[in-house]
Amino acid sequence: MQPVSAPILFDRAARRKHLLRAQAQMPAHDFLFAEGAEILAESLAPLTHRFPLVAELQPRTGHATAMLRARAGTARVLTPADIAMDEELLPFADATLDAVISNLSLHAVNDLPGLLIQARRALKPDGLFLATLPGAASLQELRQVLAEAEAEVTGGVSPRIAPFLEVRDAGNLLQRAGFALPVVDSVTLTIRYPDMLSLLRDLRGAGERNMLSARQKHPTKRAIFVQAAARYAAQHSDGEGGIVATAEIITICGWKPASSQQQPAKRGSGMVHLMQALGTPD
Repeated sequence: MQPVSAPILFDRAARRKHLLRAQAQMPAHDFLFAEGAEILAESLAPLTHRFPLVAELQPRTGHATAMLRARAGTARVLTPADIAMDEELLPFADATLDAVISNLSLHAVNDLPGLLIQARRALKPDGLFLATLPGAASLQELRQVLAEAEAEVTGGVSPRIAPFLEVRDAGNLLQRAGFALPVVDSVTLTIRYPDMLSLLRDLRGAGERNMLSARQKHPTKRAIFVQAAARYAAQHSDGEGGIVATAEIITICGWKPASSQQQPAKRGSGMVHLMQALGTPD
């Protein structure tokens, strides 16, 4: 029987081209990556663990890298500048890393469950996986108005914005990949722009163009953008002449299983009667 491979949702050649084209402009459009690095720093702050060797997967900016290198107890941070690294095929031997970190860079991986399994294998026992990813609420306004406008102009809808991770699915992904003590958190940001075209310029400047394999390969009709911009302004106004856009950042954290970790109590070993725990009479 042939193994079932993950669906090819993203055109990786197009993704590389978009990111390369955006490199020079990135500093003017990287505020969400700075926010993601801040969230990662807050997640690491309570930890007393030392991480002598950390791999950062596909850094888009230097924000997370700089934060990691400044953190006490982190001796070395490997990035693609140090070692050839493919986010879908990690180059690390089993049990060699103390932590694997990623900042808003894994949303275009075709096989995210497979990547998580690779990361868990590369970690030493009690090693940390920590990542921020765009959540499902991100760009919900843009997704809506583009679909409505395209349906109005052409009678159909084509794929334009990638599906993002749902909070309720994130913990399950970590558990399926074999991580212990999974933790998932989410923060939703509201960002204001003068108009929809300003939002699109920001996305393109960050390398976030349409990279879906099923995307239309011909240019989008101008009428679709005109219609979408009008709908955006009417339906998602900030009340001051501009528009709002939603960005949800999900943080996922898991640990490579180790005997030293806190373990759940064995079933039936509890010393308190269930009715007492629930506060109900016998």
